Amino acid sequence: MAYSMDYENQKNLPSLFFEQADRLGNKPFLWAKREGHYLDWTWAQTQKRALNLAAALKARGIGPGDRVVLVSENRPKWVIADIAIMAIGAITVPAYTTNSQNDHLYIMDNSAAKAVIVSTSQLAQEVLPAASHAPSVEFAICIDTPKDQEWKNLQVLGWEDLQQESADLDKQEILDLCSQRQRQDTACIIYTSGTGGAPKGVMLSHGAIIKNCEGAFEMLKEIGLREQTFLSFLPLSHSYEHTAGLWFPISIGAEIYYAEGIETLSQNLKEARPTIMTAVPRLYEVMLQKIKLGLKKKSALAQAMFERAVELGTKKFNDPNSLTVKESAENFMLDMLVRKKVKESFGGQLKCLVSGGAPLNHEVGMFFTSLGLRLCQGYGQTESAPVISCNKPKSRKIHTVGPPLKDVQVKIADDGEILVKGELVMQGYWAEPELSKKTIVNNWLHTGDIGHMDEDGHIVITDRKKDIIVNAGGDNISPQRVEGFLTLETEIAQAMVYGDKQPHLVALIVPDADWAKGWAKQHDKKQNLEGLVDDADFRNEVFAAIERVNQRLSAIEKVRRFIMTAEAFTIDNEQMTPTMKIRRHKIKEIYGDALTALYEKKLKATG
Repeated sequence: MAYSMDYENQKNLPSLFFEQADRLGNKPFLWAKREGHYLDWTWAQTQKRALNLAAALKARGIGPGDRVVLVSENRPKWVIADIAIMAIGAITVPAYTTNSQNDHLYIMDNSAAKAVIVSTSQLAQEVLPAASHAPSVEFAICIDTPKDQEWKNLQVLGWEDLQQESADLDKQEILDLCSQRQRQDTACIIYTSGTGGAPKGVMLSHGAIIKNCEGAFEMLKEIGLREQTFLSFLPLSHSYEHTAGLWFPISIGAEIYYAEGIETLSQNLKEARPTIMTAVPRLYEVMLQKIKLGLKKKSALAQAMFERAVELGTKKFNDPNSLTVKESAENFMLDMLVRKKVKESFGGQLKCLVSGGAPLNHEVGMFFTSLGLRLCQGYGQTESAPVISCNKPKSRKIHTVGPPLKDVQVKIADDGEILVKGELVMQGYWAEPELSKKTIVNNWLHTGDIGHMDEDGHIVITDRKKDIIVNAGGDNISPQRVEGFLTLETEIAQAMVYGDKQPHLVALIVPDADWAKGWAKQHDKKQNLEGLVDDADFRNEVFAAIERVNQRLSAIEKVRRFIMTAEAFTIDNEQMTPTMKIRRHKIKEIYGDALTALYEKKLKATG
C-alpha cells in the first residue's frame, strides 16, 4: 500500500517536504548526472541544504511576501532553492532559462523581486546584467561561479559560501517560520510562457498546488503509488512540471531523476527507468516520428509485426472482447516480440504516461496505448495550478481529457467556454487587478478554452477560444486539430495553419529534417533542407502528405495551399514556448505576408 499523505491538513508546501524528509531520511530523493553517472541526493541532504539556504536568505532580509526570481535548468539545487524560498514565507518566481536579458528584466521589474538565484555562468551572462538594472533587486546568488562577479548596484554571492556561512545556525527558527505559512498564502508567481503578448504573473497559493497533488493522487492511485520514479525534463519554471514533476512526487515520497536534455532523453529513460512519465504532446509526437523512421530501417517482417501490434492493440482497446481466438494468440505473441521492446526503450518500468500542456492528437494517444503504454491525457493551465482534469490509467476514453480532479467544479458557459472553480484556481495576475477580475468572475476561472462535457462527465476540448479560425463563410475551425493530423505524417515535423476570414486554409510547413535527408539521398538531390524547400519534386512529395491528411478532414478543414520553411519553430527563435506550443502571433509576424499572398495567387496547392 502506498504511503498516504494527509493532503487536507497540509498547511504549505515546504512543510509537506519537511514531513517527507523526516520520514524518508537517508533514502535517495534527487538524482543528477555527475561525471557521466547518476548520483543521488538523499531526502536528509536536500533538507539540510534547503534549511541552510533559507537561513542565509533570511539573514539578508528576505521575508514573508518577498519575491525571489529563480533561473536555473532542472537540477537538485533548483528544488533546494524553491523549498528554501517558500520556507521563510517568500515567493518563488521561476523564470525560463531561454529568456533574454530583456525578458529577465521584465519579470524582475514586474514582480518587484528583491533577489535572484541563477545557476550556470552562461545563464548569469543574461541574468546578472538584468538584475543590475532592476531597482528592486538587492543581491544575486550564483549556484556556479560566474565569469564576472563585479556588477554595479548588485551584490553577487556564491551558493556554497552561503551554505557554509549558515551551516551552524539554528534551523528551528526556520521551521517555526515555515509552520506559520497557511494554504491561502502565495507560494509562487509563475509567468505564463506567452503564446501571445507579454507574459502575465500567475499567483498560485500553497493550497492550489497541494489540491492539485491530492487530485493527481486520487487519479493515479489505481496503479499503486508506492516507490515511484519520475524523470524530469520539462522546465521546472512551468507550472506543469513544477506541480506534476516536483511537488506531486514529493507528496508520494518518489525519486526524481533529472534528464541531461531533450537530446539525451532516450538514454536517460533507460538509465532512470521511470514508472510515471509526464510530457507535452509535442514530445510524444516526436517519439512517434522517431519510432516510425526507425521502423523503416527494419526488415519487412519486423514492420509487418509492428503494424499488426498497433492494429490488434487498437482493436482490443476499443472492444476488449473483439479479438478472435487466433487474434488473441497472435496478440499475446506480439506482447513479447514488439510491445516488450517498445517498453524497454522507455526504461521498462512505466506504469503510465501522462500528457498535458496542449491537446493530444487522438491517433498519437492510440498509437502508444496500442503498444501497451497507458497514456492519460489531462487538461489544465497555469491559472489552475495547473491540472483541471485527467483520465485515469485504466480509462477507455482517451479522446477526452478525463473528468475533473477531486473537488474541482467545471461548467460550460453559453458560448462553450470552460469555467472552473475550486482551491486550485489562481489568486489572480500579479499587479493586474482589472485583468484578474475579467478572468475570475464570481470565483469561476474563465479558461479561454472551448469544449463540452460528455455523458460520463469527461471534458472534451475543441480549441482555444482565441485560436479558433473563423473562415469567410463563418465556420469555426480548430487549427490545432488540423496541425495535429499534419504532423503525424513522416514528411512533416511542424505545421501552422492559417485562414481567419479567408475562403479556405493554407499552411506553413516545416519538413522533417531526417526524412528530408533520406529522401534527398534516394533521389540524388542536395541534402541541404534550405535548398530542398524550393525543389519542385520535394514540394510535390510534401504535398502528397498534405493530400493524405486532407482525405481525413472535412471540406472546411482541408489545406489548399502551403509554403515551406527550413527553419524549425524553436524556443530559441521565439516561435515556440518552453512547453513546445507554437507562438502563433510570432510566426504570423514572420510569415504572415507570405501566407496571405497564397490567397492572392491563382496557383495549384503545390505552386
